[in-house]
Amino acid sequence: MSDGDAPAPLLRAEGLMKTHHGEGAPVHAVRDVTLSVQRGEFVSISGPSGAGKSTLLHLLGGLQRPDSGSIWLDGERTDTYSEARWAVQRRKRIGIVFQFFNLVSGLSVADNVELPALLAGATPRRARAERKHLLDELSLAGKERSMPAELSGGEQQRVALARALVNQPGLLLADEPSGSLDSKGTREVMRLLSRFHQRGQTILLVTHNARLASTTDRVISFFDGRIVDDAKLEGTPSRRAGISGVLELRD
Repeated sequence: MSDGDAPAPLLRAEGLMKTHHGEGAPVHAVRDVTLSVQRGEFVSISGPSGAGKSTLLHLLGGLQRPDSGSIWLDGERTDTYSEARWAVQRRKRIGIVFQFFNLVSGLSVADNVELPALLAGATPRRARAERKHLLDELSLAGKERSMPAELSGGEQQRVALARALVNQPGLLLADEPSGSLDSKGTREVMRLLSRFHQRGQTILLVTHNARLASTTDRVISFFDGRIVDDAKLEGTPSRRAGISGVLELRD
């Protein structure tokens, strides 16, 4: 297939730059990053803490603005969006899962999951139906009235995953989703991400854990704000089938 026949990527970034200015010296978190993610890919961005991985994910999801460079989502340039327009796009087209869950502590599980759907314009009936489907799928049936503080870390992250997927976004961004979990919770979350990916969900995962990265289709190695390697992994289906074994290894 020639380049002219290649499908357009779901996500594309060109020449992204981001420098953080604080009390000390400027921190060059993202340095001239160019990447693309095709529909249906499960891509990990792997590297040590402080490499700039989360900043890159936040740029791609519109949570931060690049100093320069461009971002395209489904063929539409997004880095020029206003804050209000970004908020709408995140509700409808991008789901985001964070390390520390970011659930609304004063809302029940049901309300945490339904709220993004209602904000995106779904009817209450549709929001309830989608919430019920996802909570059943994520083994959270019966937890609808629980508050986040009453749940384990793994349960909270599954609620956060349901919230991120309630609007059936084309792209799921996961920022160290197992970083606050024990080994059991990590296995649960990675199994679920793999399951949704097998159904066609496009996922971009940030992780400092090389073993988690090895369960994805493609690993982008990130260091000092730059991409230092970008490799497709061979034999991914068999590796995903053995995901429990991979994740049961200890550092």
